[in-house]
Amino acid sequence: MPPLLEKILQNPKFKKQDSALIERAYFFAKAAHGGQKRMSGEEYITHPLHAAYFLSELGFDAITVAACLLHDTVEDTSLTAKNIEKEFGKEISFLVDGVTKLAKIEYSEKHGLDQKQNANHISSLKKMFFAMADDIRVILIKLADRYHNMETLKYLPQEDQKRIAKETLEIYAPIAARLGMGYLKGQFEDMAFPYIYPAEYSWLIKQIKTKYADNLNYAERTKPLIKRKLQDAGIEITEMNSRIKHYYSLYQKLLRYDMDFNKIFDLVAMRIILPDIKSCYEALGVIHNFYKPLPGLIKDYISLPKPNGYQSLHTTIFCEKGKIVEIQIRTAEMHEYAENGIAAHWAYSESGKKKPVKTDTKDIQWVTQLKNFLKEIKTGEEFSNLKIDFFKNRIFVFTPKGEVKDLPEGATPVDFAYAIHTDLGHAILGAKANNKMVPLHYELRNGDMVEILKGKNPKPSFDWLKIVKTAEARKKIKSWFRDSPSPQNLQFVELANSAVLSQARPGQALPGIKKPAQRKPISISKNSIRTLSEPLIQGQSGLLYKLAKCCNPTPDKKIRGYMTVNRGVSIHLTSCSNIKSAQETRILSAHWPIEKSEK
Repeated sequence: MPPLLEKILQNPKFKKQDSALIERAYFFAKAAHGGQKRMSGEEYITHPLHAAYFLSELGFDAITVAACLLHDTVEDTSLTAKNIEKEFGKEISFLVDGVTKLAKIEYSEKHGLDQKQNANHISSLKKMFFAMADDIRVILIKLADRYHNMETLKYLPQEDQKRIAKETLEIYAPIAARLGMGYLKGQFEDMAFPYIYPAEYSWLIKQIKTKYADNLNYAERTKPLIKRKLQDAGIEITEMNSRIKHYYSLYQKLLRYDMDFNKIFDLVAMRIILPDIKSCYEALGVIHNFYKPLPGLIKDYISLPKPNGYQSLHTTIFCEKGKIVEIQIRTAEMHEYAENGIAAHWAYSESGKKKPVKTDTKDIQWVTQLKNFLKEIKTGEEFSNLKIDFFKNRIFVFTPKGEVKDLPEGATPVDFAYAIHTDLGHAILGAKANNKMVPLHYELRNGDMVEILKGKNPKPSFDWLKIVKTAEARKKIKSWFRDSPSPQNLQFVELANSAVLSQARPGQALPGIKKPAQRKPISISKNSIRTLSEPLIQGQSGLLYKLAKCCNPTPDKKIRGYMTVNRGVSIHLTSCSNIKSAQETRILSAHWPIEKSEK
């Protein structure tokens, strides 16, 4: 018996009948794969064995582990699903069949696929996500399968290495993240990083070689000091450790901070594991009593968990000798979920029966939403939008009534409005974030409270398609123009479905289409131009605005906008003394759209 199988069987969670099932599945799979070799030269059975061990370490039940051992038998041997059902029952057969359907997923980063290739690509991806919605264990077996494949990627040809690594980075790592499996997400990204961006990976490794060591040494010297302060305050500590930031996550953060390591405060974060939530908040107070926190970097993910269920208190402090350090405070249960996510829910009851995780539970409702969304997807462009909607980093945003909306990072008030209701999105005139007016292209932040200012009549703007981030909002905007009986709107929809619009910038003129005047044009004979009377603010029309009475701006003059607290944008002449003395951060570009007069 191989050592890895012995480790699986020694898991204290498995009863005698569980161990017997797993052992029988192993020898059945070994016989089925007899004579097959992997690219590394190893017996093929080593692959499903490693994947099964991965799941057993996460605490999954014997049925899931057994199905993982058998997951390649139908795909790579002469066995059928009926053979599996006869030997192991319907549940294991269902899981093996589900994973088998995922085996032929065709991932491509190439553009310009012909219609048949594109249809096959989308169809195979649909199979994976539909399988997730039917039983989340199917994708968890697939994640375990992918993890071992990434561990042995070096044995494959270079072209296959890059393709599989790209697929892992763009599909499987985000799925792990959405399932709350932070450790696996980080491992996937770090394993894919050197294959996709070898030069960037080499640069980063050289840069951080000593930085990681220095930060770890500092953390080890500092932990006893913080521990003593907490213990003196009567706080019981379950565990203290240090977390090194994953390479790919670090590189992505460096890109946002001009590659400046001095702006990265969580290169090594200190984790404090405590018995209960009360102790977490008490510990935060004690730490802030001794060490000054950095403003804006205290995050309470306990009372406001991340969309994937992550909970923890984060604070960044000026620690010993003035060094800036991030500290994460959480309970043992929160830590288990932060590392393993949905797998942390997979436990046994006192009767020994498993508690399966259904896709109607709050943590993974997005899987069912994803299944519904996929029913309408037909093109590769739509799938690219789907990756943003469901797999990009997530933020949570509040309505004025305290309801939470889960949106992708970079989402705007327009995305938020359409997430609440289609009619609200169509009629949006302006938006407030945390009781302050913001432009419609404003990127919402985690925890923002957003209020939408609604107009009386629906009037979506062409420009909205260039600022929205969610496929849902984009689809609803296109539908409005498609359903409105206007030749120009039909022309717009045709253009919107092309690559032209997706590449355009806010306010940029679109070829082949002219935006209609919202009001009757005003003729200005002096300059022989015709000016449209509604100003464009930050390149957008349809925003809530008013003309300032202090300078009475007219369409023949240069103008600028001022973002008021609660009355939209105030339009002033550029020569107005009030606009000249206004706070620069609240000044917006504005101009009157003009057209040459017909001669």
